[in-house]
Amino acid sequence: MPERLAEMLLDLWTPLIILWITLPPCIYTAPMNQSQVVMSGSPLELSRLSEQRILNRSKRGWVWNQMFVLEEFSGPEPILVGRLHTDLDPGSKKIKYILSGDGAGTIFQINDITGDIHAIKRLDREEKAEYTLTAQAVDWETNKPLEPPSEFIIKVQDINDNAPEFLNGPYHATVPEMSILGTSVTNVTATDADDPVYGNSAKLVYSILEGQPYFSIEPETAIIKTALPNMDREAKEEYLVVIQAKDMGGHSGGLSGTTTLTVTLTDVNDNPPKFAQSLYHFSVPEDVVLGTAIGRVKANDQDIGENAQSSYDIIDGDGTALFEITSDAQAQDGIIRLRKPLDFETKKSYTLKVEAANVHIDPRFSGRGPFKDTATVKIVVEDADEPPVFSSPTYLLEVHENAALNSVIGQVTARDPDITSSPIRFSIDRHTDLERQFNINADDGKITLATPLDRELSVWHNITIIATEIRNHSQISRVPVAIKVLDVNDNAPEFASEYEAFLCENGKPGQVIQTVSAMDKDDPKNGHYFLYSLLPEMVNNPNFTIKKNEDNSLSILAKHNGFNRQKQEVYLPIIISDSGNPPLSSTSTLTIRVCGCSSDGVVQSCNVEAYVLPIGLSMGALIAILACIILLLVIVVLFVTLRRHKNEPLIIKDDEDVRENIIRYDDEGGGEEDTEAFDIATLQNPDGINGFLPRKDIPDLQFMPRQGLAPVPNGVDVDEFINVRLHEADNDPTAPPYDSIQIYGYEGRGSVAGSLSSLESSTSDSDQNFDYLSDWGPRFKRLGELYSVGESDKET
Repeated sequence: MPERLAEMLLDLWTPLIILWITLPPCIYTAPMNQSQVVMSGSPLELSRLSEQRILNRSKRGWVWNQMFVLEEFSGPEPILVGRLHTDLDPGSKKIKYILSGDGAGTIFQINDITGDIHAIKRLDREEKAEYTLTAQAVDWETNKPLEPPSEFIIKVQDINDNAPEFLNGPYHATVPEMSILGTSVTNVTATDADDPVYGNSAKLVYSILEGQPYFSIEPETAIIKTALPNMDREAKEEYLVVIQAKDMGGHSGGLSGTTTLTVTLTDVNDNPPKFAQSLYHFSVPEDVVLGTAIGRVKANDQDIGENAQSSYDIIDGDGTALFEITSDAQAQDGIIRLRKPLDFETKKSYTLKVEAANVHIDPRFSGRGPFKDTATVKIVVEDADEPPVFSSPTYLLEVHENAALNSVIGQVTARDPDITSSPIRFSIDRHTDLERQFNINADDGKITLATPLDRELSVWHNITIIATEIRNHSQISRVPVAIKVLDVNDNAPEFASEYEAFLCENGKPGQVIQTVSAMDKDDPKNGHYFLYSLLPEMVNNPNFTIKKNEDNSLSILAKHNGFNRQKQEVYLPIIISDSGNPPLSSTSTLTIRVCGCSSDGVVQSCNVEAYVLPIGLSMGALIAILACIILLLVIVVLFVTLRRHKNEPLIIKDDEDVRENIIRYDDEGGGEEDTEAFDIATLQNPDGINGFLPRKDIPDLQFMPRQGLAPVPNGVDVDEFINVRLHEADNDPTAPPYDSIQIYGYEGRGSVAGSLSSLESSTSDSDQNFDYLSDWGPRFKRLGELYSVGESDKET
């Protein structure tokens, strides 16, 4: 209806506008606040127009301003825009008007005689708001310009033909729930393509068509605000608002556009957690592993995200020391876990008070609290068959190393913690006692000694005792037992190392020859203390004496000087006793060698070695003499070796000078190409005639026994005998891997002579004439000479 009314008003006003523009004398004077085209008139009119602040060009007849044309005009005839006229035109039709520029000839058309400009097409201000054209007056006949060309503008006047548009719609916005009245949500913007300067075509007014009473909008700024306080997200989370923008200042007849705004309420922590039930029941076996989850409790919160996060705690109950609760952030519940072992026989049930409290609390809504809730949890402990329990987690036992076999070292005890107690059997884990040094009584747990102990070999023995329920062998327990071997004085002291003392023959009386120390494998509590003494028969030794030192060592001193180094060695037995109970002792012998020393007491030679040296000859001189002797021997040996290996002249052997050994072959065949041979011993072995010989290099095999053959009688064909033996060897799995019998039918193919066989040699007259051997080359020449000599000897 508004669009129809606009069209009727436009049709009514269009003829009036046309009449107003074309009134004579075709001169229109624009108001002071507008710009319009003014057509030229007489000089008097130009002067009057100048007084009206219209542009006056004194050097030509044009007076210009602007022309206007209404957009979207759709009358039956072209609309008259304006008229061009010059004061040089006397009205004799001798002047022609020419129009050029934007739209000239296509949109705008000029009457070249009258100068009237018409719009021949429908104009749209939103496409082009103004056109710049050029007007010129020329002589009709000569087409010569009467005045210079001049530009003018035709502006398209706007009408309200465009509705407002929301270019960024539809819109989405959020606002916290429980917001106060008038909280700003968002703002929207609509645009109108009409002229915002001319008229009210682009003046917009905003309103809400749908969304009351929750939201409101500022008519001019389009700011959307909450119209109700304390909107609750848990009641309704999303709202749809329809917004309208209307031009013409919102008056009737204006065009409008709409868009939608989706408003989502964001969550705030305005709801406390609440347990789904006030009492929870759980049961757990008493043998459950520590850290196992027993059950879950959950407090529901209508809020979402971090506002719904709750922490869980055990605030009261008789099981606070045995149980703990942790929060599962993903599932938003609390997990009750076992922290300490349970014992059905001690306590069969527990009661806990659990609290769930919000982690993030908004102080603005503290009045809606408290933001926490509590629930009661009852846990029932179920009886389970438990393994035996030792009276101690570890055992430490002590035993002397000289303890008697089968003596009791100690005892371990264990019990079945169940109400229906089961008998216990004890055993030793033999993986911890590989040498089986200990035994245990299976009934009472007494540990006894099975093998002798030696503290010096091992001080500690660590074994594991196993306790097993007789009624249920799967219920076992283990306990470590450490056995310390206590020391007894069972080792006599002895020298700490092998000592060898050297005494200078010119030593002084009281000189310390050697300092010795002793060691004891035993481990006395207060440390070692040794006593040293000489043998009773050597107490009055005229040569040496001993002295005990404060560091538990012993010094041997010489009583006099002038010892003879020709004497081989002197042996000094020393008795070493410990301080144990009872004390033990041993005798260690110190070997003392008498040596020749330099003036400053440095040992140079000892015993026989020194005796054979000439007087005044030092060890360095002796070494130098010995080195010279060895060098002379080496020179002599090299000289003799070189004399025996003289170079002989190279002699090229003549082909006739062949010196080779004659090798005798007792069996025929073979020759240079014979590389394999059979074992003749197999055929000649008398033990293998009546049966087979067992092999000693392989295990015996079970096979069918073959029938033994009788001894071969004299005169049996050799070929038949060999074939029989060959057949037996092939079928005997225990026969050694001997080579097969070779047949040599063709001999001598690899030599110059065809054959030396007496079987295949020709029986010509030259058989006994060995001169043909010379024809076979130098290798047979010597053989021919030998046989020739033999024949000549026979003839003689």
